Amino acid sequence: MTESGTTPNLRELNKRRTREAISHAATRLFVERGFDRTTIAEVAAAAGVAKMTVTNHFPRKEDLFFDLHEELVARLAGTVAGRAPGESALAALRRDCLAGLDRHDARLGFSGPDFARTVFDSPALAARLRELHEQGETALAEALGEAVHERPVGFECRVAAALLAAVDRAVFAEVFRRTLAGEEQSAIAAAVRPSAVQAYDRLEGALGTFAVREA
Repeated sequence: MTESGTTPNLRELNKRRTREAISHAATRLFVERGFDRTTIAEVAAAAGVAKMTVTNHFPRKEDLFFDLHEELVARLAGTVAGRAPGESALAALRRDCLAGLDRHDARLGFSGPDFARTVFDSPALAARLRELHEQGETALAEALGEAVHERPVGFECRVAAALLAAVDRAVFAEVFRRTLAGEEQSAIAAAVRPSAVQAYDRLEGALGTFAVREA
């Protein structure tokens, strides 16, 4: 940080730029050649860095493609942690999901047809995406446990996390499916939004008063 503590120093800035350059080069190669046919060495050459630099920034090849993997995993838990006073976990997640659909959030699957096709064509990427969603569900259960002061996280929080994460996962899958079918993002959002609203409505009776933040 600088003396003001508001901006990253030059080293951190260069590190971020290198990471972005690697990610962009990797995505381009994966889309052009396919994920499974592209090597780490080829990504390094395209980004103009050493192979070790690539693996230092991205220990897993799959995360070269899913460069938002940390944000994807943390989104649900972060939404619950940041819910407003008087707001339940379900209400916060509903609000975040619908806002994400409106802005075509990449974390909800709005990634473009080339990206979606690359995932669809690669069993390794599809498996990694499932793993990221599972990690997000686990993080959500932890956040719910924190919200209701349940340590260790118990059965109720794990069930609630599974139900809430299932809506998010279904939205993501439907956005991906429609993207592969060639639909425009605005049309996808308009089509998926009513289904998301209905799904959250169905959960209201079970979870509408669960993990309400104290005012």
